[in-house]
Order: sequence, then structure tokens, then C-alpha cells
Amino acid sequence: RPSGNVIFDNRDRVVIVTGGSMGIGEAIADAFIQSNAHVYVADVEPPSDQQWSDTTGVAYLRCDTASETDCKAVVQKVIEDHGAVDVLVNNAAIQPPESYQPIDRVSSEVWQRMIDVNLCGYMRMAAAVLPYMKEQQSGVIINLASGQAHRTAREVGVYGPIKSANVMQARQWGVEYAREGIRVLSVS
Repeated sequence: RPSGNVIFDNRDRVVIVTGGSMGIGEAIADAFIQSNAHVYVADVEPPSDQQWSDTTGVAYLRCDTASETDCKAVVQKVIEDHGAVDVLVNNAAIQPPESYQPIDRVSSEVWQRMIDVNLCGYMRMAAAVLPYMKEQQSGVIINLASGQAHRTAREVGVYGPIKSANVMQARQWGVEYAREGIRVLSVS
């Protein structure tokens, strides 16, 4: 049987992908690049030298989403370059090995760092892009969640609840900003 093909055209759309230097974020960034979007990869680690080296339409911006200053600086640079931001993909998240245990054995430093990146980082990035999306009367915010947002397991007592909160962020923000032409969704 013939296979189908879906081709997206995001020509001239401006996209920010947090945590876009590797893993799922890299694949998301690559898909937007292939669809002709202007892509900004916001990550604490730069992409590898081979990754996108001969590609136009992609730029790396260093960003720790736990830092409000970093988040605002990324959005400001995107606005300076293009005057708009069409899509924010909140993907940056951490799950350090020392978090894979019951919560009574997870240090408060690990717990707080995961909240700062995985939960507050999503809010910081959304808060930074929303004034521009509201002015444009359009935009899309995508929160990457996880299967852990919808089920439970042993030794993910920090990551799972945070990912569940990412789903609720998308629901709340979706209701809050729908009348201003902004769609918010989560992907698990």
C-alpha cells in the first residue's frame, strides 16, 4: 500500500524550542527547520558542531530556564531579530539520576532544581512571550509533558507530579489566553 505524506509549511514563522539541543527537543527543532520556520534553540548546552552547521534559519541561544533573566533575554533577542514570536515549545526539563528514588530520599536541592527548570521554566518562558503574542493576537505555546503526568510509578515522586502540573499549566493558560488568539496545549 502507498504511504501517506504530511508536509507542513511554517515559512516565516518564528519558533523558540527550549531544550532543543538534544533528544526530543532536537527532533522538534529539526521538524520546524525542515518546515522552513525560523528556529531558536534555547538550551544550556549548545547543539553539536555537526548539528545544523550547514542549515539556515536556526540559531542557538544559551538559556537556563530556571533563570528569569535568561528567559527574557532569549525572547528579547528573538523580538529584535524578527519582531514576533509565533510558537514557544516548552521542552527543557531535567530528571537527574539522584531523583529516581522515594521523595524522602531526594535532597531539597534536587527537588528545587527540578521545580525551577521543569515547572517554573515553562511559566517564565510563557510569561516572556505572552506580551508579544497578545499584541499579535496570535501564537501557540506547547508544553511538553510526559506519560508520567498521567500515571504513577515508584521512584519518580518529583518528576511525575511536575509533569502533571505542566498539563494543568497548558489547560489554565489555554482558557486564560484563548480570547486573545493564543492556543496553549500540552503533549505527553
